[in-house]
Amino acid sequence: MNNVKNVFSIKDLENLSGIKAHTIRIWEKRYDILQPMRTDTNIRLYDLASLQKLLNITLLHDYGYKISKIATYPQDKIPSLVREIISSKTAKSHAISAFKMAMMNFDQELFFNTYNWLIADKSFKEVFHEVFIPLMNELGLLWQSDTITPAHEHFISYLIKQKLLVNTEKLQVLKQTKLDKVFVLSLPMNEIHELGLMYLHYEILLHGYKAIYLGESMPIENLKDLKKHFNSIVFISYFTVQPERDSVNEYVAKMTDELIDDTTELWLTGRLVEFIKKEGLSDKISIFDSISELVAKI
Repeated sequence: MNNVKNVFSIKDLENLSGIKAHTIRIWEKRYDILQPMRTDTNIRLYDLASLQKLLNITLLHDYGYKISKIATYPQDKIPSLVREIISSKTAKSHAISAFKMAMMNFDQELFFNTYNWLIADKSFKEVFHEVFIPLMNELGLLWQSDTITPAHEHFISYLIKQKLLVNTEKLQVLKQTKLDKVFVLSLPMNEIHELGLMYLHYEILLHGYKAIYLGESMPIENLKDLKKHFNSIVFISYFTVQPERDSVNEYVAKMTDELIDDTTELWLTGRLVEFIKKEGLSDKISIFDSISELVAKI
């Protein structure tokens, strides 16, 4: 069965564009900006062209264009105007919309063109913070609401992962300038969401430190072996879907018992860290609510 989504409900359009379904209906009725298909029971359905048009209209509207004016434009003028008004001010919203379209169409060329356009004026760090992090946050919500399938998420995540690997390798060949500690990065068992951890690896190298990247599903007892090789270690782990919410404190307690001593620290971040009980935590453990917060402490 083909699980690729190319027909969307009005709720999907709301989730992808940020425009409320009620507003989309008003724009349709008053200005005829979209022409939805209808089911036998009169439910609106939209194709990819409608999604792309709405994303472009949203950008123009955010830039100050009135919907009544946009509605009078010929079909080809809207994307043309979008290209004209793109500037540093609108680069972020345009790029996120373009990456969404690349994801929905499984369009690698659009992804690479958008990325190359961004990287011409920005550092990789800026692109990741300003565009990829907000995009990944949106992807989580789109996946939860069934607006996108796992195929969409895996497609765009792999392309971002490629860019992370390329930029990380450029730093790995350089000599480390800070030798007072080593960072060891890993994910809990059955945790497969590693983009955030991969970016932290990039940042640590960018700061001049040595980093050991171990990746997904790393048993705690294996992490302990690293203490035989290095005198001062900061262990970093990223909790997105694992450990499960009910067992997160038990997992942190096990990490504390196995890893924490006078020569080590433990830094934790990710969606599930909000469920960690802070009372009684070792002062060698630091909890971060965001990637940016953790990066600031490196």
